[in-house]
Amino acid sequence: MKAFFSIVSHELKSVRKEKTIMFAILIQLFIASFSSILLVGLMAFYDPDSIGQNTNIDLRVGVIGDNQNRFTALLRQRNLHVRAFTDSDEAERAFKAGSIDTIVFIPDIKNNILEMKLVLPEMDSRATIVLMVLRGPLEQYENYLRKQLGVQVRYGDMGGKPYTTYEFLYTLIIPVLMFFPAFVAGSMVIDSVSEEIQNKTLATLLSAPVSLNLILGAKISASIIISMLQCFLWALLLQFNGFAIQNPVLVLAFSMIIATTISLTAALISMLFRDRERSQFIYSIVVVIAVGVSFFLDPSPFGMIARLATGDHYLNAGHVMLYVIPLIILGAIFPVLSKKVLPKVV
Repeated sequence: MKAFFSIVSHELKSVRKEKTIMFAILIQLFIASFSSILLVGLMAFYDPDSIGQNTNIDLRVGVIGDNQNRFTALLRQRNLHVRAFTDSDEAERAFKAGSIDTIVFIPDIKNNILEMKLVLPEMDSRATIVLMVLRGPLEQYENYLRKQLGVQVRYGDMGGKPYTTYEFLYTLIIPVLMFFPAFVAGSMVIDSVSEEIQNKTLATLLSAPVSLNLILGAKISASIIISMLQCFLWALLLQFNGFAIQNPVLVLAFSMIIATTISLTAALISMLFRDRERSQFIYSIVVVIAVGVSFFLDPSPFGMIARLATGDHYLNAGHVMLYVIPLIILGAIFPVLSKKVLPKVV
């Protein structure tokens, strides 16, 4: 076991020298650290209206004529800065001076009709943001006026944030952060094993009282350790950004299963082709094909991680264990295949 841990320690230390691996980890770190910013940016393209409900924008609103302070209260619920004016000229001077970003004029109701006026900034981008932020309070105020005037509108207010938040977070960001370390782990195994073969150092290692499977097991274990450390750190950073992951134990366990499966596959590929460039190329093709085929599964790995992260009650540890079956089969045939390629390597 001492030799096993020595190889694992050596592999962990050598990661710092791999610029490609470190660059991939830094990309993941950026995504996890600034996931809230990236989420808002993605939603801006997909559903711009959701920005006003998912971001805290410092907006200063000038209000004229809100006698009951109902609209003012709705604005303050969104953490907007509200400044009341009694005179439109005073409000216009403050707007031109930059003291406020927009003006909302609420006149008296005439003939059961309220014609509100909204003054927007000249800059199109700023005016768009103002409209996005004010849309929610304006809709709430509209519903309030309808009730006051006895207008019955039958619809359900589901509350909460728009589905876009959960769609991008749980179907894009979390799967990427939980699965990308597994792909990096496989690439690490490819580099480590193929370099040992190309540099003729594998034969030197085998001259010591260690077996080929112990060497490969140590290299695979090192890649899995790094993968799990990344997943754990990404989960913490997501939590820091305000994104809760339900079933974190099952999510991390499933990520480890995928990482182990990919690492074993990568080790077999590197021993079969023995060349780093060819092995990486074949590994990339295998990963792309496997990802494509996985979408025909029910649930697919990406669907599984998303549903686990959202706390789906219809998924449990039993569904995660189903993915252990191919891992057990691969782990059983791995020693046999490694012994067959041993004479070709040494």
